[in-house]
Amino acid sequence: LNILKKNERITHYVKKLIIKFPKNNDLKLILADNLRQTGYHKESIKLYSDIINKIKVFNADHWSIFYARGISYERLKDWKHSDKDLLRALELKPNSAYVMNYLGYSWLERNVKLNQALELIKSANKLEPGDAFITDSLGGAYYLLGYYKESITILEKAISILPFDPTLNDHLGDAYWKVGRKKEAYSQWKKVLVY
Repeated sequence: LNILKKNERITHYVKKLIIKFPKNNDLKLILADNLRQTGYHKESIKLYSDIINKIKVFNADHWSIFYARGISYERLKDWKHSDKDLLRALELKPNSAYVMNYLGYSWLERNVKLNQALELIKSANKLEPGDAFITDSLGGAYYLLGYYKESITILEKAISILPFDPTLNDHLGDAYWKVGRKKEAYSQWKKVLVY
């Protein structure tokens, strides 16, 4: 159903199952994730919080719940709670490239903790060098910090990993534009329209 973009049906079925099995946190987690992915962030936060409040002792397996709730808070622009959850996820799983990347890029976009943000994204890229989106984030970090030539090298690597992604092509076009490579920028942006 998720692949078919039938998220309302997922919500409907999982809610029915939760009525039958109210203590099953796995079902609540599926519902919370589905709500988050479809933009119902307040509702997902309530479910994630309910699950978190029932956990007596946290371990490394719980990092993803804090990560997911942190994403929902971030989408609602509740930076304080988002940062707190993403940092807690990193405490539970220190080498999570995806948490490092998300938190670091969130800081960059808000223009806070810029040096820490860059270091987090660099660490994420070292852990997952083949991930096009993390590589794109590193290129984006250099771009946002004004290091356009460095960003181009990294963004070109991201494109080599995932050549048909419109967002990656758009970012590379922006970087080309900043250094005066206008024809190449137009070429990248045309690809965005095609993809």
